[in-house]
Amino acid sequence: MKRREFLGTAGAAAAGLMVMNARTAFGYAANSAVRMGLLGCGGRGRHVATSFSENTVAQVVALADIFPDQLALGKAHFEQVNSKLGRAAIEEKMLFHGTSAFEQLAASNVEMIQISTPSFFHVQHMGAAVAAGKHVYCEKPTGVDVRQAREALEIAKKVGARQSVDVGFQCRNAPPIAAAVDKIKAGALGEVATVSGYYYAPAAKEKGAGTVKDEYRLRNWIWDRALSGDILVEQNIHILDLCNMLLGSHPEKAVATGGRRLLHHAGDNWDNYHVEYTYPNEVRVSFTSKQFGDYSLFDAGFRVFGSKGAAAIAYSGAVKIEGAENWQWDDSTASSSGQFAANGAFSDNLKFADRDKERSFIASIVEGPVHNQIAAGVETALTAMLGRMAGYTGREISWSQLLQQGETYELGMDLKQFA
Repeated sequence: MKRREFLGTAGAAAAGLMVMNARTAFGYAANSAVRMGLLGCGGRGRHVATSFSENTVAQVVALADIFPDQLALGKAHFEQVNSKLGRAAIEEKMLFHGTSAFEQLAASNVEMIQISTPSFFHVQHMGAAVAAGKHVYCEKPTGVDVRQAREALEIAKKVGARQSVDVGFQCRNAPPIAAAVDKIKAGALGEVATVSGYYYAPAAKEKGAGTVKDEYRLRNWIWDRALSGDILVEQNIHILDLCNMLLGSHPEKAVATGGRRLLHHAGDNWDNYHVEYTYPNEVRVSFTSKQFGDYSLFDAGFRVFGSKGAAAIAYSGAVKIEGAENWQWDDSTASSSGQFAANGAFSDNLKFADRDKERSFIASIVEGPVHNQIAAGVETALTAMLGRMAGYTGREISWSQLLQQGETYELGMDLKQFA
C-alpha cells in the first residue's frame, strides 16, 4: 500500500487535512491561527514547534525556558520561521525565562502550550497549563515515577470539555506503521503469540560543559535518572507504546536485566536493557535496547509473530507482512538502518509522523472532537516503569506490585538558583 492510498481511506480528519468550515463549533474562523507557546526551547522543542508552524494553523507567539541562552536560541530560530511564513515576530513581553517561566506562559494569552521540558517536569507543567484552560501538547513520558503517573491521572479528570490534551507518541501516526498495525488488528497475522522489540541508539551528546553541578544536570537531563526516567522511560517508550497500541493492553508482569556497562560520563542512567513482558493471553514481548557509542547502525522497531504470518515494523526499512496475507508499504525503503535524530526529525518511515500527529491535534482544537490522551500516556509510561523496576530489582514485577511499590524520584536541587 502506498501512503496516498492509506490517507485516502483514513479520512480527512484522521489524516489531519486542515480544511475547515467557515466557522467551526469550537469558535475558530476558517484557517484562523491557534496562538501557541513553546515551553522548553531545546532541539526537540524547536523542531516540533517548527513543524506545527509549517504544517498547521498554529502560530508560535510565545517562548519560555529556564535558561536565558536557550530562550535566545528559540527567539532567533522563530524569528526566521515566522518571517518565512509571513507572520509577526514574537513580542518581547511574550518571552519568559527562569523558574516561573512555565507559570507566566500559562497566564499569558496563548491558546495552546507545547511542553518540551525535561521529563521530570512534564506533569507539573501539564497541570499548570490545564488549570489555565490551555490546550496542551506534552512530550512523553507523562511521569517518571508512579507518584507522577497518579498525579497525571488526576489532571486528566480536570481537562475541560473544550480542552484538547495530546501526548507526543507521534509514531502511532506514521502512515506505514499505522497501516501495518491496522492490518494486524484486522487479523492479517492470525493469533499473535510473540513480539520482539528493539531500540539501538547512540549515546546522548554532552551539553553545557564547564557549567556548575545543578545546571550541568539540567542541561544533560537525558543522562539523569530522576530528570529523564532512564532510557527505557524517556526514549525506548515509543516502541513500548506501539506494542500497547497493537495488543490493546498493558503488560501484566515483567522480568528484566541490563545495566551501565560502557557509559562513564556523569549521570546514572543504564545504557542497556533486556526486558521480557507478559501481556494478557500469555503474549510475550521481548525488548532490548542500548544507548551508547557514536557509531552508526541505529535501528528501532519491532517484529510481530502470529499463527498466520509475521510483520516487520521499524523506523526505517521495509514495513511488511509475510505469510497468509502478504503486504508491504510501497514507500518504505529496503535499507533497515536509518539515521538517528536527537531532535526527532527522522526520515524514512517516520517522515510524516510529527506532521500528521500535529495536524490531528490542531484539528481536535478547531473542529473537535477534543482529545484527552493523558490516561493512555500514563499507561505507556507505567509499562516502561514496569520494565525499569524489574531490571533494578532483578525480580519479576507484576503490574499491581509496580503500582503499590514503584520507585519515587526527587529532583535533588533547588530551582530558585535559576530564578
